Amino acid sequence: MTTTQLNAEVLRNMSIIAEDENLLKRAAKYLRKLVAEKEDATLFTKEEFFARVDEAKKGPTYKLEEGETIEDLLNRV
Repeated sequence: MTTTQLNAEVLRNMSIIAEDENLLKRAAKYLRKLVAEKEDATLFTKEEFFARVDEAKKGPTYKLEEGETIEDLLNRV
């Protein structure tokens, strides 16, 4: 489905619910939620998450030596 077709469908559906204030409120609430998700750069799909995990596995790894603190490790690397 093209963007133009999707826009037409959304507008057609909005015209149907335009006469019902409760439905409009629900639609507005959901649309605000969608916009917030789009603006939140920390949200990503399951596939994107696992792709990031796989990419991170390729990087260096560090191991705490016995008795070593995180601060010691950070100073060491």
